[in-house]
Amino acid sequence: MLPAIQVVVMGVAGCGKSAVGRLIAQQLALPLIEGDDFHPPGNIRKMQQGIALTDEDRADWLHTLGSELARHPEGVVLTCSALKAAYRDSLRGAADRLHFVHLAITEAESLRRVGQRADHFYPPSLVASQFEALQDPSAEPGVLALAADAPLEQLALSAVAWLKAFRW
Repeated sequence: MLPAIQVVVMGVAGCGKSAVGRLIAQQLALPLIEGDDFHPPGNIRKMQQGIALTDEDRADWLHTLGSELARHPEGVVLTCSALKAAYRDSLRGAADRLHFVHLAITEAESLRRVGQRADHFYPPSLVASQFEALQDPSAEPGVLALAADAPLEQLALSAVAWLKAFRW
């Protein structure tokens, strides 16, 4: 029997967190927590206005997401940008042995994808700020980096295989 899997699908805007997270959750029969659903209204207004969030803006949001992780010790998939090491450490504090799947993408591709979204509050003007904030997680324990330009199904299958085989 597999131990409970708690995983954050992370990366900059437009990398495919929601789509890949949904597929991983389906394949592992785990609940999905969409991190964007937990942004307070003030954060959403700032982003809609093209104002990048600060660490202070994100603090309560990350605390809430940590609480959501802790509510699912049986396993869960969370989508969250988790751009900085401190953000990831905050989430790790809420869930022992938390895994991260980083969907790495180029800034040009992120900008293209975000520009095509019609149903999201995040504007293309903020893409550069995501890349400025991103601290590469690849050297951290429990992190799998995948090139986000692969097909969504392939990304999910790779992540699920890694999660099932992962040994702490």
